[in-house]
Amino acid sequence: MPSSSLSTPPFPDAEERRDNAAFAAMMWALARPGQVQPLAEPGALALALALCDRETRVWAEDDAFALRIAATGSRIVKPQDAQQAFFTALDNDTALADFDRLPVGSALYPDEGASVFAPARLGEGTRLSLTGPGVDGAVNIRIAGLHPGLWAARARVCRYPAGVELFLICGTGLIGLPRSTMIEVL
Repeated sequence: MPSSSLSTPPFPDAEERRDNAAFAAMMWALARPGQVQPLAEPGALALALALCDRETRVWAEDDAFALRIAATGSRIVKPQDAQQAFFTALDNDTALADFDRLPVGSALYPDEGASVFAPARLGEGTRLSLTGPGVDGAVNIRIAGLHPGLWAARARVCRYPAGVELFLICGTGLIGLPRSTMIEVL
């Protein structure tokens, strides 16, 4: 066997680079709550493609989006069985009710809580103060385009270490709100 085939590293293709960039943005968003992280592609699809595979259970509010995710081999399920939840909007009562049904994990298995992805408008709307791990003191942000009851619903389901991770997407910007982040509506 030629030695050159053993020493040649694999090179990522465009899809792997997209997935790596999306995953890195999500991790930095959770590590630094309230700080906008750049996305290489706008919207939630690149994030979904980076996370979803044959072992992932996904609920998507939008049927066309669900079909794109199903192509990854993910199982499309009801909200209460989802590991990943993709909303076209969290600005109506129906979406908020679905949010309340998402799995939150437990003290022993907090990783079984859902990750929620929703569009929002960053830099306008409701003022929030964030505190907790990854936040130096407190960070104030503004978020619009979400149901006003979302913050109370999130407070009900986030009982650290259980809860949901919330990702808010605005074009090519992403904010992560981990279950450990305390949110005060100002």
